[in-house]
Amino acid sequence: MRMRPTLNWTPTGELSPGTTDLGPVVDALSAGGVLVLSGAGISTESGIPDYRGEGGSLSRHTPMTYQDFTAGAQARRRYWARSHLGWRTFGRARPNAGHRAVAAFARHGLLSGVITQNVDGLHQAAGSQDVVELHGSLDRVVCLSCGAFSPRRELATRLEEANVGFEPVAAAVNPDGDADLTDEQVKDFRVVPCERCGGILKPDVVFFGETVPPERVERCRTLVREASSLLVLGSSLTVMSGLRFVRQAAQADRPVLIVNRDPTRGDQHAVTRVALPLGAALTTVADRLGITVPD
Repeated sequence: MRMRPTLNWTPTGELSPGTTDLGPVVDALSAGGVLVLSGAGISTESGIPDYRGEGGSLSRHTPMTYQDFTAGAQARRRYWARSHLGWRTFGRARPNAGHRAVAAFARHGLLSGVITQNVDGLHQAAGSQDVVELHGSLDRVVCLSCGAFSPRRELATRLEEANVGFEPVAAAVNPDGDADLTDEQVKDFRVVPCERCGGILKPDVVFFGETVPPERVERCRTLVREASSLLVLGSSLTVMSGLRFVRQAAQADRPVLIVNRDPTRGDQHAVTRVALPLGAALTTVADRLGITVPD
């Protein structure tokens, strides 16, 4: 069993102005047992926008809530039309240097696990294994009636067949895979039901207003308890689903390190916040550790 190293770091107790010093991140990874918690910011260099960073989608886009989705057919038509178009963009996205660096750290035995708030699957595409997808994945679809799961690609084919000629131009695509379309653009879109029972299909993601499954939360709590330190990558930690693990780590005297260009809600619990672009920062860390990040 790996012994937890003694790290003489204490939280700053205040919002951090940010630093460019990657030394503490290098030290933490050198000690091993690092748990990564990633957010939308790690995927921006893959062409997927952030929620709250500069130009973040929340400044112009209100995500679909679970309550709206289940309330009526019109809301579901709007969601699936926008998500179907956005899925094409997600399907073209490729892992960037940040995702590849995380996978390289894992291959070298420096990580105890990876938790991601993202639904894009890019950590796995980069080679990371056993990733806990806190908010689910757009790769899967679940029926709200019978509970059956199916691959998103199968639904995409069915939606293509049901909506021949659906080729609207989106103003933007958001981190949840939802493309910005007008009501006029989506009014004739046809939604398809579950093939098994005819029920309502939903992506296997946690919508705003929905809770993360308790067993998934407990799995993450266990990972935090077993980690030597927590490394937050590209998350503002605005929502409690991620912040709770930062608070847990800090309360258990696990050093919390953050790499995020903007201040976060977890800065007061962190020993440092590095305000650098993630891809370049993690590649530099890898270089200092003698680890090659594949192109």
